[in-house]
Amino acid sequence: MARLKEKYVSDVAPALMKKFGYKSVMQIPKLDKVVINVGAGEAKDNAKVIDAIMTDLAAITGQKPVVCRAKKSVANFKLREGMPIGVKVTLRGEKMYEFVDKLFNVAFPRVRDFRGINGNSFDGKGNYSTGIKEQLIFPEIEYDKIDKVRGMDINFITTANTDEEAKELLSLLGAPFIK
Repeated sequence: MARLKEKYVSDVAPALMKKFGYKSVMQIPKLDKVVINVGAGEAKDNAKVIDAIMTDLAAITGQKPVVCRAKKSVANFKLREGMPIGVKVTLRGEKMYEFVDKLFNVAFPRVRDFRGINGNSFDGKGNYSTGIKEQLIFPEIEYDKIDKVRGMDINFITTANTDEEAKELLSLLGAPFIK
């Protein structure tokens, strides 16, 4: 079982219950899913870009990514409906906890001049979003094998009702928020 999930059950849940005074264990917020998204505008010109991104995301997450296609045609972007424009992965359960553990404890510390993640990127309903400028911070990605440095968006979807509860949950799970 994932180390982070054990930590949630033994340390995080009781601390949240005590701090916010929940009456039932079902009220305690938990991490529902993590969605990783890589947008690839250059994919409309070169089809191999999507394959490279899918390979990288599969290595990072341990799960097969899904290709996202354009919903509308946009003439200014030379984009037609149905063209591949990105790749995403939705993680739940064990793989989600493994990814979050790796992100907080391995990947973020590898970022140069890293001071922490912004604590203001909550959406008002208890979900958190952050971005990464390069995929090289993950140990699975070899520098020699990538064709281009790409960033990604990471969204943490929680069952929390407020941003304060969600921030406390992520902090207890090990999120390195800026002090």
